[in-house]
Amino acid sequence: MRGEGKLVRDRIPEIIRRDGAEPVTYVAGDEEYRRRLRDKLGEEVAEFLAADADAAVDELADVLEVVRALAADLGVTPEELEAVRRAKAAERGAFADRVVWTGNR
Repeated sequence: MRGEGKLVRDRIPEIIRRDGAEPVTYVAGDEEYRRRLRDKLGEEVAEFLAADADAAVDELADVLEVVRALAADLGVTPEELEAVRRAKAAERGAFADRVVWTGNR
């Protein structure tokens, strides 16, 4: 079974059981977990990009959940990640001004 399937949220097996089925699962090792988290990030970003306005916030929350899991795997807390984000925004700016760069003259 290893190598098949996909990374799911922690409570998904519980939800499947509640719905009357018996899930087949295993716990990924460190390397597999990192690979699957990266795959999951791509999956969630694609779902966000394809979402309509009504679903976009839910999909973006899924992206954030995966980003937080990736940070935790790197040993970084959400607060530490936010501090890095703030520092980069202070140094380089954010995206609030909607600036589009088209090259140099």
